[in-house]
Amino acid sequence: MKKIVLILLVFTLSLFANNLVLGVVPQQSPLVLSKKWLEVANYLKQHTGLNVIFSTEKSIPEFEKTLYEGFYDIAYMNPYHFIVANKKQNYNAFLRADKDIIGILVSKRKDINFEDKNFLKDKRFLFPAPNAFAATLLTKFELKKIYNFDIDKEAKVLYVNSHDSVYKGISRDIGYLGGGIVRTFNNFSDIKDKNSLNIVYKTKSYPSHPFAYHPRVSKDVIERFEIAILNMPEDLKKLLSIKNFKKIDSSEYDVIKDINIK
Repeated sequence: MKKIVLILLVFTLSLFANNLVLGVVPQQSPLVLSKKWLEVANYLKQHTGLNVIFSTEKSIPEFEKTLYEGFYDIAYMNPYHFIVANKKQNYNAFLRADKDIIGILVSKRKDINFEDKNFLKDKRFLFPAPNAFAATLLTKFELKKIYNFDIDKEAKVLYVNSHDSVYKGISRDIGYLGGGIVRTFNNFSDIKDKNSLNIVYKTKSYPSHPFAYHPRVSKDVIERFEIAILNMPEDLKKLLSIKNFKKIDSSEYDVIKDINIK
């Protein structure tokens, strides 16, 4: 009940106070994420004339719940989240990074034999969340399709809330293999932990995380937001580990519907 009241309050504020709630999927811890995205929100305030309010959750599943309830005016989400949010709330994709997303598996070992099912059997895999697109869904999908290895049935799985937690967990022997994506691994700042890890598998590439807007947001607001993102200064894009953004539409994610990742 409290959540419903909060959503209605945010909706009302968005309409009458020129506020825009920007939700961001917590691939990293909320603290790390907020340091980056609060700078982005401040930039957007200055260049759109909108009171852009950064919002995230402490875990990816909690972000999913909030997203699917239509809480965010605009959200930065993974491709699978978009498919669900589009169906549940009619969110529309309009921007993304110009580079595709690639899932990875990391390990402290270099010589992982994916051909040998016995080698992987009963090993502990760490993932950020059940529906993390490239880090979890794609890596599981491809190991099953290519190597006939069903991680959920033949191994042990632990979900640890963020990509950074996966990398730290593998480095500290909490798990044997862990799922992430190239961008978050490149952006992982704990050098000691990072230096102990090896990328042992990469998935095929797919369209990366979109910005998508709820249908209640006006065309004028979307245009202002779009112009500001496309003209984002280099230092902010570097902070997000994104080189450039490009305009898209929702049809780009039809390819996600065509793979059996669930």
